[in-house]
Amino acid sequence: MSMDLLSIARTGVLASQSQLAITSNNIANANTDGYNRQVVSQSSLESQRMGSEFYGAGTYVSDVKRVYNDYAARELRIGQTAVSEAQTTYSKMSELDQLFSQIGSAVPASLNSFFAGINSLADIPDDLGLRDSLLTNANQLANNVNQMQQHLDGQMSQSNDQISAVTDRINEISNELGNLNRELMKSQGQDMQLLDKQDALILELSEYAEVNVVPLESGAKSVMLGGSIMLVSGEVSMQIGTKPGDPHGQELQITASAGGKSLVVDASKVGGQLGALVDYRDDTLIPAQLELGQFALGVADAFNQAQSQGFDLNGQVGANIFTDINDPSMQLGRVGALSTNTGNANLSVNIDDVGSLTGSSYELSYTTATPPTYELKDSSSGNITPLTLTGNTLNGANGFSISIDIASGPMAPGDKFDIRPTSSAASALSVTMTDGKGIAAAGTSPAADGDNSNLVNMAKLNETKMMNGGKTTLTDVFENTKLDIGGKTKSAEISMGSAGAIYNQAYTRVQSVSGVNLDEEAANLMRFQQSYQASARIMTTATEIFNTLFSALR
Repeated sequence: MSMDLLSIARTGVLASQSQLAITSNNIANANTDGYNRQVVSQSSLESQRMGSEFYGAGTYVSDVKRVYNDYAARELRIGQTAVSEAQTTYSKMSELDQLFSQIGSAVPASLNSFFAGINSLADIPDDLGLRDSLLTNANQLANNVNQMQQHLDGQMSQSNDQISAVTDRINEISNELGNLNRELMKSQGQDMQLLDKQDALILELSEYAEVNVVPLESGAKSVMLGGSIMLVSGEVSMQIGTKPGDPHGQELQITASAGGKSLVVDASKVGGQLGALVDYRDDTLIPAQLELGQFALGVADAFNQAQSQGFDLNGQVGANIFTDINDPSMQLGRVGALSTNTGNANLSVNIDDVGSLTGSSYELSYTTATPPTYELKDSSSGNITPLTLTGNTLNGANGFSISIDIASGPMAPGDKFDIRPTSSAASALSVTMTDGKGIAAAGTSPAADGDNSNLVNMAKLNETKMMNGGKTTLTDVFENTKLDIGGKTKSAEISMGSAGAIYNQAYTRVQSVSGVNLDEEAANLMRFQQSYQASARIMTTATEIFNTLFSALR
């Protein structure tokens, strides 16, 4: 009986040691990110029959496992993706909002200064000093528009850098997960430390994109991004990357490797930081650039047209103050041909009516050859407008026409082009007039002596609704862009708050299941310590019984 007692005590000591070791490890890792609490499952050894009775034989550790809930972990990943996407969107929108509110405020201010110069010259139309001052105001206006475009270009470069950095980190995680899967397959998914590392990497990955996890019987996990990109398949790691945009090289595209080929990914469906960066670039930044270009075209066209209605100090019809709206420098970037086109046609866009422009971009499609069918799809509204080919010019668009260079070759059915009528205007806007005498102050008299009627008409442009089909003034074009960005920023802030609340709920749920509760672990520590001491005391008692028995037999 004493021998059984010693054996039972030994199993109790060993089980208590395991309990103390696991509890100590939980306490030590209470502040370790990604650590899942571990527990010991303890069971009774099979009882032994002695005579007509059965007696217990002690205990043993039947299992050591981490406390993990797949559903809670999945909800946390979803919450992480949403909150990361919302935070990235709000961060980028805040930067753009501040850009328009602070640096951008110089654009309408300089337009107001230009109009103020016109009013001042209207009082003394022959004053050469005021004429030169007006040209200085014009140059300041053009410079401010140029600088605003440069800042928006900086936002484009910064966003592309961030996209590249995210894809690089995703690839690093992909490689790490592949290596972890290889090690987990050796232990059939029993190594809890590796499982914690695996989950931590997958949770980090969910910051960058939406993640779907597929557990495998081998203990490994396959991981997909955005529901369509296989990133990790068992121990095989895939890669994603970037390549120049098509047709606009500066607008990076996301690629993924599959079957030895590189495929372009629809980044709008990826989610997380990566999806937010691409959405910000495509849905907010590019439209803001195009609307700034619309403003620049409006300024150039309005005052150049006004100049043509009057006479300068030399008695000549007024020449352009600003760059002509169809100058080659203004036309850069208006047309982009997709690389998948099979035809060789080169296109150009001519602005016919600035007031009818919307600041939008379009997709031009050539669908059939017999009869020739040309369609223009508005990227903002989705509206499709059929175009008519007259000679080598496509007509029917709002404010612009498209010329086909016959010498370059024909268009082929299925060819597509990205049309951006206002693309380069903000960067190309400049003052072409160098002599203040060229300002056309007079309205009807070539002599120009004291006649300010054309300047008076020019000053009225400040309040004339000449843009967007006669709905807005020049200033409104810029201010509406600013207001739209401000509204999106506020909406992004609200979304970030909502996503944060959902994430916090998911995090609390995971912590309640898998997190370390120090109060609970401290209580367990005392309990298992007492159990260890009691089992050790049984061993002492068994030893004393043996000694007493041996002493009695001497």
